[in-house]
Amino acid sequence: MIHGAFCGVWSLDGLKQKFEAAGYKVIAPSLRFHDHSPAPAALGTTGLADYAADLEEEIAALKQPPILVGHSMGGLLAQMLAARTKVAALILLAPSAPWGVSPTTLFEISAAQSMYMQPGYWNNVLEPSRDVALAHSLDKLPKDTRDAVYDRFVPESGRATFEVMNWALDMNHASAVEADTVTAPMLFLTGSEDRINPPSTVAKIAALYGARATAEVLPGFGHWLIGEPGWEKMAKRMLLWLAEKKI
Repeated sequence: MIHGAFCGVWSLDGLKQKFEAAGYKVIAPSLRFHDHSPAPAALGTTGLADYAADLEEEIAALKQPPILVGHSMGGLLAQMLAARTKVAALILLAPSAPWGVSPTTLFEISAAQSMYMQPGYWNNVLEPSRDVALAHSLDKLPKDTRDAVYDRFVPESGRATFEVMNWALDMNHASAVEADTVTAPMLFLTGSEDRINPPSTVAKIAALYGARATAEVLPGFGHWLIGEPGWEKMAKRMLLWLAEKKI
């Protein structure tokens, strides 16, 4: 299980417990420097390729191809890994888009452009923004729990953020995925109210993989679908899909 930007393995605790209860062995690594406090300056220039290389080492140590579950940026990393190494299946929860998949909403475009207000951000450690998180990521959580979740957020890499949000300017194509090399079955789950990675954009991502991908929209869910009210039903759907695929 691969967590997203600005958070850590704790964000997947609920899903981890559900999968373990169903008999799966779950490994949930912390992305590089996300378990350091304070975050080192090196985080700022840590890119997607660095995160992927660390995770690839984890996969190489396993006895069999794993099921990859990724949320948000973690969903993009899962796609990158599936193009590099053999995996059994992918479950992508509100995944970020790989290089070349254009945004479909004005919100996505404006969010990417807003990063230009921080010159040089691609080399710096980025602190999480309470206003942004509460308004756009944690907005479907009950109001009395949003602050508690946000308080667990951690700094993120400016380099990785640039590679995700402003991929068109990344001459290295760090987030590129050769879709034809991904042969495992894929389940895409997105909240109908997600503005960060909306269903319309996630549908374009899924289309890259043709018949290998199943894309479903969860009514009423936002970007933090891993912990919003009703997330247990999402977990049940994930496990049912794996059972249907006999994985």
